[in-house]
Amino acid sequence: MSNKVEEFNSYREQMNDKILADNNKVLKRIFNLDTNAFKAGALDVKTKELLGLTASMVLRCDDCVKYHLESSYKEGLSKTEVVEALSIATLVGGTIVIPHLRKAYEYWDALEQQG
Repeated sequence: MSNKVEEFNSYREQMNDKILADNNKVLKRIFNLDTNAFKAGALDVKTKELLGLTASMVLRCDDCVKYHLESSYKEGLSKTEVVEALSIATLVGGTIVIPHLRKAYEYWDALEQQG
């Protein structure tokens, strides 16, 4: 299952490189803004990742959910902390979020298996 993590990261990196190679100022600024927004500030990185994860679930963006799950994992968040954020996202987003919740669980398992 850890192949899911490698496949996602490889595709994401390849396509980001392709997008940024076009040297579009607006796209580059959006990517930069996203990177800088998740650095520590008044809120720590862990909190920001949980906020990003929750928003991504509610917006039903599976790629964004994967990104924030992996960032949360790398930041040392526990499964219990992540599941609590996912539960809030499901409450806010409603039952339409449940398919994305399933995928989130699957991806977290892949992250844990990869170590």
